Amino acid sequence: MLSNDTQRRVQKWLNGPIDPVSKGSILNLSTEALEDAFCRSLSFGTGGLRAPMGVGTNRLNRYTVQLATQGVANYLLSQPPLLERHWVFISYDTRHHSAQFAIEAARVLASNGIGVYLTVEFRPTPYVSFGVREKRCTLGVMITASHNPKTDNGYKIYGSDGGQVTGSLEKALSAEMEKVIDFEQIKLSPEGEPLIQIVDREFDEEYLDAIGALRIGKQQVGDQLKITYTPLHGVAFKLLPKALLRWGFSNINPVDHQLLPDADFPTVTTPNPENRQTLKMGLEQLQNTASDLLIATDPDADRVAVAVMHQGQPVVLSGNQIGAICLEYLCSLAPPPKSAAVTTIVSSDLLSAICGQYKIECFRVLTGFKYIGELMYQWEKDKRHHFLFGAEESYGFLYGTYCHDKDALIASCLVCHIALELKIVGKTLLDYLREIYQKYGLYWEGQRVIEMKQDEIKQIMKKLENELPKKFEGKFITYPANLLYFALENRSKIVIRPSGTEPKLKIYVGIYEPQFTTMDVGEERTKRILDEVEALF
Repeated sequence: MLSNDTQRRVQKWLNGPIDPVSKGSILNLSTEALEDAFCRSLSFGTGGLRAPMGVGTNRLNRYTVQLATQGVANYLLSQPPLLERHWVFISYDTRHHSAQFAIEAARVLASNGIGVYLTVEFRPTPYVSFGVREKRCTLGVMITASHNPKTDNGYKIYGSDGGQVTGSLEKALSAEMEKVIDFEQIKLSPEGEPLIQIVDREFDEEYLDAIGALRIGKQQVGDQLKITYTPLHGVAFKLLPKALLRWGFSNINPVDHQLLPDADFPTVTTPNPENRQTLKMGLEQLQNTASDLLIATDPDADRVAVAVMHQGQPVVLSGNQIGAICLEYLCSLAPPPKSAAVTTIVSSDLLSAICGQYKIECFRVLTGFKYIGELMYQWEKDKRHHFLFGAEESYGFLYGTYCHDKDALIASCLVCHIALELKIVGKTLLDYLREIYQKYGLYWEGQRVIEMKQDEIKQIMKKLENELPKKFEGKFITYPANLLYFALENRSKIVIRPSGTEPKLKIYVGIYEPQFTTMDVGEERTKRILDEVEALF
């Protein structure tokens, strides 16, 4: 039996200007599926909307995109423009319907008198951040679900600084979206509307030039580093090799079966590079071709995984380890005055230790690169600090300020540069990492992701708040967010938080060992603590 609210929403769609195919799909849904598809309207989550694709108010489809975009337009029209009119930069990834959703968003904005820069084809997520800044847009929209399953899609919004929306802007956009509930409220222009300007491939050169301008050193031996590369069927297969070439790297060995875009991600169970199984094909090619590195970018090219060949074996580096390697290297170059790094509270405390050694400030923000971008914007205005590097444990990194979001392209260039310098002196990234641990102590992190329903997550979080102090020696540290941060007495930590985009609970454990013989102790200790935390569920 459908709830009254669900019945009302279903009827509105069946009686509304919905295409016949979609109406037929609605009529063919079971009662349970109807309830799930129409039980609510999409809500504004981490930087925008993310949901399975399909018919219904609780799904991402051309109609929910139109409704959301009309809310965005209403907000913009209530604000003074940066230029003669408001402009919005729009791009999209390689997922099913992403191009269509981008066009629908452009049509709504243009019909409201708002200019649109729409990319000629799919592009990386950080490309939108860059585009917003270069074109002096008020907002940016990226149609992507990042590493989510192939059934999902998303609608991510950027502010005028190129960072994902946060704070009051996020609340204002969400409030305007909630007001648009009827199809009659939507204004929709033809696709050929003059206010929709196509961003052609020449703009790629501006983006690549910005990445190339950050190149460190001008040595000409980049071809000595052999790089295996996979875009995991995503957007970066054209631009990342060009970015690497600007940094002097030409010896790139692509994983052919994962090179071309494919919305079904046929060679992986999930396109998330955090999962080792996702890297299986790349790791095999890394070893079979005797490459030095594996670079694996996620489908929208804002995150990158790295594996290194060390003593004949492939070793996958964690996001925390990549961040530590990059930060230690950048700090060693005597960065500009007032330099500062930014990371998240669930990321490794090693980053703070590195900054302390070099007398550089390290800022820790809530989980999500949008909070790193928020600090970048503040510093851009008040000049209080020079942004040196940003890192989050989930393979998100940024060097430079050409955009205000994580970017797999610049991260790949930086990692390859460090790997080449090490190779020249007979070392690998793993050797460098061990040197870092010997210098600062062993910082090791583990993570566990548990799928559960939203109402179950709330109950578990409350239970853990009571049980963690009984099980472990330490204390809670309060943050203005829906998470539990438990600091153990031996400089280790446990952080538990719900995912901002999926029905999952994430457990993070970080341990510190000032003296150690092998790195295996880190793996053993984090696993033991994770097991003990999960046993409290």
